[in-house]
Amino acid sequence: MTLVNAPITWLSFLTFVGTTLGVLCVLAINAAKSINGVLGILSGICFIIVGLSAKNYLSIGEQVAYILTLDIPVLLSANWNVNMVSKIRKFTAKTWVISLLSTLIVFIISGYLIGAFTDDPRPWVDAMSFSICFTAGIICFLRYNNQYFWWLASGIAQLILWYISFRQGSATLAMFINSCVYVANDVLAFTVSPWFNKKEKERLIKEETKYAMNVNK
Repeated sequence: MTLVNAPITWLSFLTFVGTTLGVLCVLAINAAKSINGVLGILSGICFIIVGLSAKNYLSIGEQVAYILTLDIPVLLSANWNVNMVSKIRKFTAKTWVISLLSTLIVFIISGYLIGAFTDDPRPWVDAMSFSICFTAGIICFLRYNNQYFWWLASGIAQLILWYISFRQGSATLAMFINSCVYVANDVLAFTVSPWFNKKEKERLIKEETKYAMNVNK
């Protein structure tokens, strides 16, 4: 709708493609499927160009961070998607503290640097989104289901960032809608995904076990 409801430019079309691939990527993560690596890289390339156009420089860093901390490691890891669901973990008190402090440190450092050395018009909003997303990518690769607290927070941060960018004429409304879909998917993950739903997790573990037995035969 946002693509055809306004003049179609190369930027609006690229945003449309990136948004579509990005939605498929987060759905793949929700389903614990490694195809998110390929989809993440392709959507990341699109969003890097969109972020550069909007001067949201840390959104570029955000996509690079996704690719480096999640997409490429998932594709290179021989066993990331092998019996994936059975490897889902939960935070301990220590990992909660480490993750929260890491997010805060990245936020302060990135916000200061991007504000001091670039013409980013929204450095601290940009830094908020970047710091949460950067940490979320690492948590996801490490297979902690707590990643979705970060994904939800990052979705909200991106909503704020791209809404402000749209209002200031630096981006299309598609990026805001893209963030809305991400937030909806994150909320869904808390209810029906194997990351949190015990029945779905048990069902997929049985499928993984059955598949492994057939392969070994």
